[in-house]
Amino acid sequence: MPRITFVSPDGTRRAVDAPDGETLMRIAVHHGVEEILGECGGACCCATCHVYLDEASMTRLLPADDMELQVLEFTAAPRRAGSRLACQVLADRRCEGLIVQLPATQI
Repeated sequence: MPRITFVSPDGTRRAVDAPDGETLMRIAVHHGVEEILGECGGACCCATCHVYLDEASMTRLLPADDMELQVLEFTAAPRRAGSRLACQVLADRRCEGLIVQLPATQI
């Protein structure tokens, strides 16, 4: 079970144990991370679970597919090189120590 840290825009950090196979979006919602809305429930169609991952983390994870890349065009917060949709990132051993930066807004 990897340990993942969610970092709010104000710098508040919340480290959680993430069950293997669960999405970052569901993990965040389960742990009360308010900056993740996940309005579509994980269907990759609303961009309200937009997060930022650092470059080192991006190389450890599977890349975003075409659908995720298209939905990322509609994020409320600025898109960055490390932008991902939390509903599309599954927790597994590669996520150990993952730092997930949360944008200031999702809507």
